[in-house]
Amino acid sequence: MFEQIITNVRNNVPLVHAITNYVTVNDCANIILASGGSPIMADDINEVTDITAISSALVLNMGTLNERTAISMLAAGKKANQCGLPVVFDPVGAGASAFRNKLAYQLLEEIQFSVIKGNISEIKFLAAGEGRTAGVDACEGDKVTEDNLKSVADFAKEFSKRTGSVIAITGAIDVVADENHVYAIRNGHFMMSKITGTGCMLAAVTGSYVGANPGSILKATAAAVCGMGLCGELAYKKLCELHGGTGTYRMLLIDEMSRLNEQMLEEGGKYECI
Repeated sequence: MFEQIITNVRNNVPLVHAITNYVTVNDCANIILASGGSPIMADDINEVTDITAISSALVLNMGTLNERTAISMLAAGKKANQCGLPVVFDPVGAGASAFRNKLAYQLLEEIQFSVIKGNISEIKFLAAGEGRTAGVDACEGDKVTEDNLKSVADFAKEFSKRTGSVIAITGAIDVVADENHVYAIRNGHFMMSKITGTGCMLAAVTGSYVGANPGSILKATAAAVCGMGLCGELAYKKLCELHGGTGTYRMLLIDEMSRLNEQMLEEGGKYECI
């Protein structure tokens, strides 16, 4: 299913402009490099449009908001739309504060996103204003399970149709959908929740993948989600061999992303079209 997606990234080295979370910006830059892309993190209004114009994709992450970066996100997103570039939106913490909520809806209204990626609570808030956030984490009652997977898949398809975006809902079971197709992905490991920034890193990798595969946004997004989860599994296996802890796991996760290829993804990917 993922033929050439990763190869295209490594061959084309897409420049990924990420206005992202300053808590995780270094990890995001390193995992873009590990994926085969090239990162640039410019968030000042005086240069965001120039940097966006020369990029292959734009990633907007609301993790650590302030008025300055909010203005920059809007300007960069509009420029990316003008240039026909893929834009990935990570609405971190949507539903948690009035400022964050206002910006999330403004971005959704004024920018056409190629991919909207978030946990189920964040996506539900964007879609209907009803997600229950726990800071930047999904609430327990919202989480995707085998029992509610079909209803979440239908919700993701409907939201995709409404927004024109690929919807990536992350959790123990990941759901990646456009208005006609849904992939359920079961890769990943619980250790990924024990280090900060794995969600931000996934948005960054998604930017890399869609930047190199702008004509295959759904498959590129599914490959990024599946690949990130698989890297989490492989990193944990190595961690056990090394008797390491969370700091080592973070390093190993980035290492595994640098090693990932289509064959590994086809052999280790746990995905189905539902």
